[in-house]
Amino acid sequence: MVRVTSPSLSGPVLRWLPGALIVGGVLFDVFTPQDYTGDPLLVAACVLVGATQGIRATVVTCAVAIIAMIALATGEDKIVHHRGIGDVASVVFAGVVAVVVNRVIHRYGRRLETVRGVSEAAQRALLPDPPARIGPLSIAARYDAAASEARIGGDIYAAQATPYGIRLLIGDVRGKGMGAVGTLAVLLGAFREAADAEPDLPRLADRLDRALDRHRAQAGEEAALESFTTGLLAEYEPDGGTVRLVNRGHPPPYLLGREGEVRTLAPTAPDLPFGMAGLGGVRSAPDELAVPHGATLLMVTDGVTESRDRAGTFYDPSTRLPALGPHATAQDTVDALRRDLAVWTKGCTDGTDDRAMLAVRRD
Repeated sequence: MVRVTSPSLSGPVLRWLPGALIVGGVLFDVFTPQDYTGDPLLVAACVLVGATQGIRATVVTCAVAIIAMIALATGEDKIVHHRGIGDVASVVFAGVVAVVVNRVIHRYGRRLETVRGVSEAAQRALLPDPPARIGPLSIAARYDAAASEARIGGDIYAAQATPYGIRLLIGDVRGKGMGAVGTLAVLLGAFREAADAEPDLPRLADRLDRALDRHRAQAGEEAALESFTTGLLAEYEPDGGTVRLVNRGHPPPYLLGREGEVRTLAPTAPDLPFGMAGLGGVRSAPDELAVPHGATLLMVTDGVTESRDRAGTFYDPSTRLPALGPHATAQDTVDALRRDLAVWTKGCTDGTDDRAMLAVRRD
């Protein structure tokens, strides 16, 4: 968990800038005519340190600024005049404001720490890390929230050994907030229960649809609007040599070969997301393919494929991944993808979405 125990910003420029302002204010006051004063710089130093650093640095910096202002006013015989008293009073007032601001920001930081702790606990409860290995498969996953303060969102993944093979789920719940979190909990609970009970993927997908239908019927209007989910179900044979895929409106997965080649596994027949079965239509049959030894199945949410660079171009894993491989482990694949995304989106000011990545390698 990220600790937020003070409003301190550790950048070296911000750390030394208040002191530089004090020095600049003193030099300005000394080397300019008496009609000019450097107290605005001293005031700025007090306010800046209160907003960016801890209480000790705030008190020390403000005390130095006040002493410097008193010394300047005394040395120029202005301390007995209204202007000199006003200069000192303005720095003293700035020091008081700085301490108050510092305490307010500190209190906010403590509250933010509490919120982060609660959200991280909820994230771990709802979305625990999958097993690192199930049978012949090594598994790695990563969830990155769009907001740095967030630890929970609407992207999901799960992996489970069942009597019918090794089953996996990755999905993206529509919407944000607690409505999306509620849908996420319903979907994961339904998957964990039904994955052990249903003998094939289409019936497992139907169970997820029915679970979301019940959730919609019991929830309010807002949750009803947010209770559909794009998702991808995968089922490996116990030996890991064959995988079946059911894609319900989700970005296609990628099969990475041992030599770094990448194949996009687009669904044979597009299908509706989970929770939209009531719109009718024929459910698509699973796609089946062989998985060579050393191949990695990479599943992502649209937060990956919709990441943009500064020119507004979307990230395309099928063209970027070959240059990143080959990878020795599933975790290497996830790590390489995250690093490349950071390079791709560097300098981009557009908002990003939550990102989930699930890599499964047949060792």
